[in-house]
Amino acid sequence: MSTYAIGDIQGCYTELQQLLTLINFDVKEDVLWCTGDLVNRGPQSLSVLRFFKQLNERSIVVLGNHDLHLLAVANGHDEYLKPKDTLTEILQAPDREELLLWLRQRPLLHRDVQLGFSLVHAGLPPQWDITTALHYAQELQTMLQSDSYGEFLHSMYGNKPKNWSPQLIGWKRLRYITNCFTRLRYCNEYGKLALEKKDSPKKTTSTVDKKKPWFLHENRASQEEQIIFGHWSTLGLYMENNVYCLDTGCLWGGTLTALRLEDKQIFRLPCKGECIPGEVDK
Repeated sequence: MSTYAIGDIQGCYTELQQLLTLINFDVKEDVLWCTGDLVNRGPQSLSVLRFFKQLNERSIVVLGNHDLHLLAVANGHDEYLKPKDTLTEILQAPDREELLLWLRQRPLLHRDVQLGFSLVHAGLPPQWDITTALHYAQELQTMLQSDSYGEFLHSMYGNKPKNWSPQLIGWKRLRYITNCFTRLRYCNEYGKLALEKKDSPKKTTSTVDKKKPWFLHENRASQEEQIIFGHWSTLGLYMENNVYCLDTGCLWGGTLTALRLEDKQIFRLPCKGECIPGEVDK
């Protein structure tokens, strides 16, 4: 049995199946992890959702920002729909409610002590160790599975608060937690979010507030944990500082990448690209 982690799929079902063929994935023996963003912008989001749902215990999926966006739109918040969204097929599917319920029950953070890896869509602020992060992830997951989840989905959009405090309450608290797990790239050493920054670290020249990629802060509390994440296609494949970025831009004509956790072997499938780089704000 092998465990494979793959980066953001975003509706690229054909490429997903080609990658699984490349790695000889066995649905009866192997386990498939995904960094989230199963859906949106690509052409076959419905097929991707159905595939992962039918894998049952053979898959681990964490929620990404596009997955939460789907849940919000499906909950009646059409005002958040964007011109390049490709969610209609899911919203009109006969098994829509079953799929959405399954998606809403996915975690924000997964940790496997035996394998020694954790899985998240975007990242963790420097001041959270893995135990603290798991606690906040459970707090958010509990809300998503409560009767108030519709109110939360309406309130989760926005870049503020930028600063974390354990004293934060209500929607502000949950919005900060959500933004960390599903949107974080840059922040300062105290976890002040810079969600407007989305470029590659190789291109950025800003030193305002000492904003760095979340995983490069020297005193990061989670630095002893091996963390797999996606969300950052301009960063691409990154395997340093005890973190593994697997979003290699399949949607934009990059690759779809898998990491076999047992030996850290990388597999990459070239992709034709469903969107033009820079065409859509990810």
